[in-house]
Amino acid sequence: MPAAAASHIHLRDWGLLVLLSLIWSCSYLFIGIAVQSLSPLLIVMSRIVLAAIALLPVHLILIGRLPRDRSTWLAIVGMSILNNVIPFTLIVTGQTMITAGLASVINATSPMFGVAFIAAAGLEPLILRKVLGIAIGILGVAILKGATLLGEGSQSIGILLCLAAAASYGMGSLWAKRMIRGVAPLSMATGQLLVSSGIMLVLAFSFDQPIQLLHAPWMGWLAILVLALVCTSLAYIVFFRIVEQAGAANVLLATMMIPPCAIALGLIFLGETVQPREIAGAIVIVFALVIIDGRALQLFRRRKNAA
Repeated sequence: MPAAAASHIHLRDWGLLVLLSLIWSCSYLFIGIAVQSLSPLLIVMSRIVLAAIALLPVHLILIGRLPRDRSTWLAIVGMSILNNVIPFTLIVTGQTMITAGLASVINATSPMFGVAFIAAAGLEPLILRKVLGIAIGILGVAILKGATLLGEGSQSIGILLCLAAAASYGMGSLWAKRMIRGVAPLSMATGQLLVSSGIMLVLAFSFDQPIQLLHAPWMGWLAILVLALVCTSLAYIVFFRIVEQAGAANVLLATMMIPPCAIALGLIFLGETVQPREIAGAIVIVFALVIIDGRALQLFRRRKNAA
């Protein structure tokens, strides 16, 4: 989609963007509920397996059978590891140490990692605007935790885990750009969840005790069901609908809306507290995303030229 077209979004697509941002924001809320009674591996395994079970019939009805060629499945395996297994596990583990709102703010740095990795691989030029956006994003993360970012304490570890998850999402962007060619988005999403399910089942049965799921409280199960059916399966469907109708660049707008929504949900439903530096860091990171996106700057230039 050309830059000019991308800057004009239909009202219907704005509705989908708001819906997607709310869904993604809710994922941090329900992770915060689930970690109170279940271990990270069991949460991630249950979320991915149930999401795969829900999405597979949708794929069979709308598209038919899954792809069968080896190159497509190689791409899917890489995306499964980089977009599901690693970041889901790191974020859930991180949220045992930090608040849902703080985790969402840190995860909003994913596009910055994506820009940096894609530029480092020589697939896109790292223009000044994107360099500035990345630098501002780094400043935002530094503000979140101050001088103790690399210090001791569970909060520091939680922040680093969520940063690693954001980096994994960024690497997933590079993998997708290099490896994915001509694959239906719904096929990619369904394949990812199926492969991720196999990986997480092996990890959970090897390093945890899935039998604990039978004794989980109803709130824990409710959180997992919402994470699987709404925050994963439905989110994939809405995400690819936006990509189809408004272009992939516009999904970044949903990313910008996640931190304030997730912070508000954490305050209201989890009783979390927000430090002034966390608010300041969130504002700086969202500003960095606006700089990387570039459309606000283009609009400013148009108005200046018109004046």
